[in-house]
Amino acid sequence: MSDAPRFSLVIPAHNEEACLPRLLDSVDRARRAYAGGAGAIEVIVADDGSTDATADIANARGCRTVRLEARRIAGARNAGARAAGGDILAFVDADSRIHVDTFNEIDRLIGSGRVIGGTTGAVFERQSAGLRCTHAALALLGVAFRGWRALRRPAMDTGVVFCGRADFEAMGGYREQYRWGEDVWLLVDLLRRGWQSGRRLEGATSAPATFSTRKFDHYGDWHYFTMPFRIAWDAVRRRDTTTRQYWYERR
Repeated sequence: MSDAPRFSLVIPAHNEEACLPRLLDSVDRARRAYAGGAGAIEVIVADDGSTDATADIANARGCRTVRLEARRIAGARNAGARAAGGDILAFVDADSRIHVDTFNEIDRLIGSGRVIGGTTGAVFERQSAGLRCTHAALALLGVAFRGWRALRRPAMDTGVVFCGRADFEAMGGYREQYRWGEDVWLLVDLLRRGWQSGRRLEGATSAPATFSTRKFDHYGDWHYFTMPFRIAWDAVRRRDTTTRQYWYERR
C-alpha cells in the first residue's frame, strides 16, 4: 500500500508571516473535512527569499518547506510542485483562505476523469462597487476563452488552482518567463491540453476561497482598471516599475 499523498497543496510565499497562519488554519479545517483523511494531503510552502518568520511558521505547522531565491512567483510555484508527492496539485496564494470543502470538491472533479483541472473561484474578504466590477471583469476573461458557459462554472478564475500532477509535468508547469499572469497562462495551457484529451477545465463553484483585498486596500478598489495602462507605459519606457512594486515589493 502506497503512503504517497493524494493531494499536494503548494503555497508560494515571500515574507508572509502575517497572513500564513490564517491560511494554514483554513487548510487544517479542510484537511479534517476531507473524506480521504487529513493524512492524504501534504502542504508545501515554497519560501521564496523570505527574511521574516515565514519558514519558521510553516515548519512549526507541519508543512514541508522548500527554500528558493528566485523572487518570481511562477518559479516558487514550480519549486513547490517539484517537491510534491501527490497525484493532484493545488496552488493557493499565502494571503488567501480556502473553503472547508475544497479537497472534497476538487477530488470529485478530478476523480470523474472528465476534468483536467480548474479553479475553485473566490470571494473577496470585503465588498465594494469597485471589487464587484473587478470580479465581473475577471468573469468576462473566462468567457473570452470558454464561451458563456464560463459564467456558470468559471474555471478561468482565481482561488485554488488545481490539476493532475502528470498533466502539470507534461506541460512544464508554470511559465517562468512571465513575472505576472503565470496563473492565467497555466489555465490556458490546461485548457489546450484538455481539448486534446477530451477533458474540460472546470470550476469547483461550491468551495470558493477567500481572496485577500490587501492590494485593493493599498492601491484602491478600482485599480485593476488602470493597471494595464501603467504596465503599458512602463513598456514604452522599457521599465518594470509597476510589475516589480505590485507583485514583488509592496506587501
